[in-house]
Amino acid sequence: MKASEIKYLTEKELETKLSELKEELFNLRFQLAVNQLDNPTRIKAVKKDIARIKTVQRERQLSAEN
Repeated sequence: MKASEIKYLTEKELETKLSELKEELFNLRFQLAVNQLDNPTRIKAVKKDIARIKTVQRERQLSAEN
């Protein structure tokens, strides 16, 4: 997901997407542990998406405080 796409999501959508990505990351790590992971680069992509969502949430939190 691109950062420009994430900025247009609502808070509820961000929370939902974040929980989905965390669950996917857990499943990917589990697959990695049992040597069934097909695409190891997907772990890195999911981590970056999680970071992007958290960044947007933090930006909105700071702008709401000001």
